[in-house]
Amino acid sequence: MSETIRVCLDVSPPPKTTTERLALINGYKWNSGDAIRIRFLDGNAAQHAKVKQYAQEWTQFANLKLFFDNSANADIRISFVTDGSWSTIGTDCRSVTGGRATMNYGWLDADVTDDEARRVVLHEFGHALGFIHEHQNPTGGIQWNKPAVYAYYGGPPNNWSTEKVDHNIFKAYEASLTSYSATDRESIMMYPIPKAFTTNNYEVGLNTALSAMDKEFVGKMYPF
Repeated sequence: MSETIRVCLDVSPPPKTTTERLALINGYKWNSGDAIRIRFLDGNAAQHAKVKQYAQEWTQFANLKLFFDNSANADIRISFVTDGSWSTIGTDCRSVTGGRATMNYGWLDADVTDDEARRVVLHEFGHALGFIHEHQNPTGGIQWNKPAVYAYYGGPPNNWSTEKVDHNIFKAYEASLTSYSATDRESIMMYPIPKAFTTNNYEVGLNTALSAMDKEFVGKMYPF
């Protein structure tokens, strides 16, 4: 493959007793109108500005407020120092104790293009609002070429075990645990999927903006 796919790992497990989207985990939903307080644990002013700029795009369509006030009791705590980009899902951030990060941007540095910065920030804040990866939507339908996927993600930079590939790529969430729409290949929550990863030439590009379905669905989940 011609370019490296840098993927975003979810650090929180699926809920044991709740309803997901596009797919969203109902048990980790915020309440419409919630004010979500956000703190930067490290990073520089340029990194902070990129996160603030792009994260707010979600609030154009969702009845939620993001306050980057560095509050000591912040719901979301953002770091930039470890490898990879990831976020806890929705209100599960409240289960992370000890002032530890609930969201991380491992490559949001001075060399990142605006499109990549927008993509990764929108994606991780999608998780922070409760959304899962779209390729794990309960509606499924992706015909995976599993040997090719195992081979790719088993190599650098991901170096994933087959179990981790199963968990992050192939495992669909249960319909009983989720609110969801039809699978949206244009969603900001969708991984890029090269043709080589499927058996029917299905592919998804590197989505860098909220799709029409992203906007509609988040508005239904968090109505004004």
